[in-house]
Order: sequence, then C-alpha cells, then structure tokens
Amino acid sequence: MLTHVEFISDSFPPYEDEIYNPDVYGKRLAEFLSKGLGEKGIRTEEIYQEDWGWIIKVENEAFGLWIGCGHYPEYENGFLCFIEPHKEQVKKFLFFGTIETKPRIMELQKAMDEILQAEPSIENVKWFTHDEFNSPR
Repeated sequence: MLTHVEFISDSFPPYEDEIYNPDVYGKRLAEFLSKGLGEKGIRTEEIYQEDWGWIIKVENEAFGLWIGCGHYPEYENGFLCFIEPHKEQVKKFLFFGTIETKPRIMELQKAMDEILQAEPSIENVKWFTHDEFNSPR
C-alpha cells in the first residue's frame, strides 16, 4: 500500500511557535490536510506536535489511524506525510484475530493524493510503500 508521500511546496512555512526544533515543523501542512480531508468527508480529530513533526488523528472506529506530517530536509521546501498503520492488517486489542486496514488506508491515501494534486503550490508528489521509503535509495 502507498502510505508515504513526499513533495515540495513553499506554502507551509513554520509558525513562530513551532519551537521544538527549528527544522521540525509542519503544523500548517497538518491543518491544510485536515481541512481538505474534512471537505472529502473524512473526519479528523486533534492535531498535535511530536518531536519529529505533527500528527493528525483520523476518526476511525475499528483501529487507530493517523497521519504524520513534517518538513522533509532532503529537499528545499520538502515535506513528508505518512499514514499509520502502514500494514494491511493489525491485531485486535485483547482479542484473537486481525482487522483489515487496507480499504480504509486506501481511501485515506486517495483523498490525500487528490488534495495534494489539486494544490498548485505543491510539486513533485511521489508516493511510496513503507518498505520502498525505508529502503536505501
């Protein structure tokens, strides 16, 4: 499944209060995606900061679902987003068996791609699987 996306844009500079680390920002991007997902009928919950970037919690009853967003220093004005979980199945909490994640993740990935592709200031959108992204290039 395609769960990692990188792109270039000058539309998401850091807010002044993103002070964890000067190179770690992405709140504007998280807000942009959260709004776009809402317009596509995918409800998001909170947006909060981590030491590497920002998390958008996605409303999902069957399993925990979120998007990580942040500045991607590989490129000038680079950004990276990734969907978690990135696996096609997750274990049920306290129960035997698994939950199929693929349909919901694919729905989220498609919506994110449409949002990113529709924004003129976003360029070079490239999607990867978890393994492709994490393998040496």
